[in-house]
Formats: sequence, C-alpha cells, structure tokens
Amino acid sequence: MLFFEDLWELLYLDRLGSRTRDLSGQFLQSFSQSMNTNTNCTSSGFEFCRDDSAALVLKLVAIVSILIAGVSGIAIPLVGRQCRFLKTDGSLFVAAKAFAAGVILATGFVHMLAGGTEALSSPCLPKYPWSKFPFPGFFAMMASLATLLVDFVGTQYYERKQGLNPGREEHGRVGSVDAVSYPDPDSGIVPVIVETGSGPNGKVFGEEEGGGMHIVGMHAHVAHHRHSHAHGKDACEGHVSDQSRGHGHSHGFEEGDAENGARHVVVSQVLELGIVSHSIIIGLSLGVSQSPCTIRPLIAALSFHQFFEGFALGGCISQAQFKNSSAIMMACFFSITTPAGIGVGTAIASFYNSHSPGALIAEGILDSLSAGILVYMALVDLIAADFLSKRMSCNFRLQVVSYFMLFLGAGLMALLAIWA
Repeated sequence: MLFFEDLWELLYLDRLGSRTRDLSGQFLQSFSQSMNTNTNCTSSGFEFCRDDSAALVLKLVAIVSILIAGVSGIAIPLVGRQCRFLKTDGSLFVAAKAFAAGVILATGFVHMLAGGTEALSSPCLPKYPWSKFPFPGFFAMMASLATLLVDFVGTQYYERKQGLNPGREEHGRVGSVDAVSYPDPDSGIVPVIVETGSGPNGKVFGEEEGGGMHIVGMHAHVAHHRHSHAHGKDACEGHVSDQSRGHGHSHGFEEGDAENGARHVVVSQVLELGIVSHSIIIGLSLGVSQSPCTIRPLIAALSFHQFFEGFALGGCISQAQFKNSSAIMMACFFSITTPAGIGVGTAIASFYNSHSPGALIAEGILDSLSAGILVYMALVDLIAADFLSKRMSCNFRLQVVSYFMLFLGAGLMALLAIWA
C-alpha cells in the first residue's frame, strides 16, 4: 500500500513539473516572439504626410526652439535669486511654481502614461502577455514607490551628512527646548538648569563674567515657546508678526533650514532624473518621425512643456542652494537632453522602426516609469510641499491664485494632448 502511495505522489509531481515546464516554455517563446520584428508593423505603414526633407527642417527648428525654451525656463529661477520679485520665497514664484507643477502632473498622467499604454497595447505586440495584464499602470506604480524610497533614503543621507540626525547629544543639553520641562508661566517659577560640562572658556552655561547666572528672559522665552505652538488664527498672526519683525525663534530654525536644504537637494536631483528619463524618449520619438504633420504640433507642445518643466526644476535647484558650478551643470544637462534625443533620433531614422515590437516594449516601459516618477514628484514634492505649508494656509489670496494656476497649468498641458 505504501508503495502505491509513493508511486502516485511521484507520478503527480512529475505531471506537475512537466506542466510547469510547458507554461514557462510558452511564456519564454511568447516573449521572444514579441521582441522579434514583425514585417507588417513598419514605420512607413503608420505615418501619413511623409516628407523626409521637410521633416528634417522641422527637426532642426524643434532642436533650436526646445533648447531656447528649456534654457529660458530653468534660467529664470536661477538668475532670479538676485532679483527681489523673482526670489524663491516670493508669492510670484509660488504661483508660477504651482502652474509648473500642474504642467508636470498633466505630463505624467495625460501624456506619458497614455503613451505607455498606447505602446504596450499596440496590435504589433502579441496578445500574451501584453494584453493579459495592465503593465503600464504596474510600471508607473513601481516607479512611484521606487521614487519614494530614493526620496526617503536620499533625504536621510543628506541629513546625516549635515549632522541633522535626531537623537544626538544635543537633546540632553541645556538650551534645547525638548530637554526643558516648562512650568505654568502664571506660577512665577523660573526653571534654572545648569549643564554639567563646561564650555570652551571654562564657564558653565549661563555663567557671566562676574560668576552670576544669566536667567533673565527665561520666563519670556517659555511664554513665547508656548505661544509658538498655537493653532488657527493665532498661529497665522504669529507667523506674520515674526516675519514682519524679522525676529523669530532662534532655536530650531537653523536646523529646520538645514533640513529643508537637504530636502531640496534630494527633490531637485530626483526631479531631474524623472524629467531627463522621459525627455530622451520624447526626443527620440520626434527625431525618428518623418511626418511634418506629426512634428509641427510637437514643436509647440514640447517647447511649452520644456519651459515650465525647466522653471520647476530651476526653482528646486535654487532652493537647494547648490554651488554655481553644480547648478549650471544640472541646468545644462536638462536643457540639452531633449535636443540631443532629437539629434539621435534623426541619425537613426533611416533604419529605426519605431513600430517594431522591441521598440514598442522599450518605449512603453520607459514612458510608464517616467509617468510614475513625474506624478509622484508633482504631487508630493511640488504640490503638497507648497499647498500644505503654513505660508499657504495663512494667505487666502495666495491660496486662490496658486490653485487657479495649478488647474490652469494642468488643463493647458492636458489640452495639448489633442494635437501632440
């Protein structure tokens, strides 16, 4: 009896293994077939209004136009650091950045994700596996999650690099608000906490030249600290009054500014990565096209898109306070990416088939990944960072203008999808 049971299990496992091998073989065969060029899917069969000479002239115009738009867009925030009305902490910049964020959001949702979906659902691709699973949304989701991970790890790295880790010895030192237990300010009791170590001049914290302890103003500091945590109208009034007097809470602001600086460094680099990744695909798509009817609307759409993407990226670079050499390098890298993609596409247009299965798969995956990166950056690092800030919540006029500019930028960029 045991012999027959063992024989049955062996036969069952053998049947299961053969079925698994058959399925894996079918998948590999389908995937290899999807990478082979289908002779029925050629560029000439999909392009109308084909004119190689006119297309070449329009490509040169596109290179110049997009290059100028990109340089102008990214240069305004960088040069504007020296101008009062173009500084990154001004209301005009916040409103313009909201418009640029809307453009980037619409680029991710309407242009890149739709382009990836169109490429991966092309009839030139086999139905299995490309029509059996929503790959564009999956790749976009994974790109967003990967961007979140890079965003988090990068911010932690720069904070550690600048010595901004929580839990350091400063939390136990005198002068740290978290280490002081504040009594009721109405009780009249003033806490006096003396640091056990000595400073560089051999005196303990608060010790004056005559040996006395400087405790005057501690009670006022307690009251001001309690007041700084108010909410609602009082918080906004305190925010405005601190800005108008040019004096604020001295402890914590330097560390907060440094944390914001590290955050802006990561945001600018990840945003440039997302922009560059899809700029290459856009440039190649325009460069390999031989149809003037396709290229003409793309020139206007990509110039508009490149200008405001450059403006948003330039604002992040300006807020990160990079060195001039690093800022110029990032600006140049952004500005030349799309024109370089157009040049490469023009060079390979004679033998490159943009409708081959391999090209469609590569384009669809990269478009979907770019869409996920752009959507994450637009929603989290551009829109949420500004629209959920205290400055925005305390300025109703700025709220109205910023939301109007956000919807206007997203609407105009989405509208361009009709032509490009």
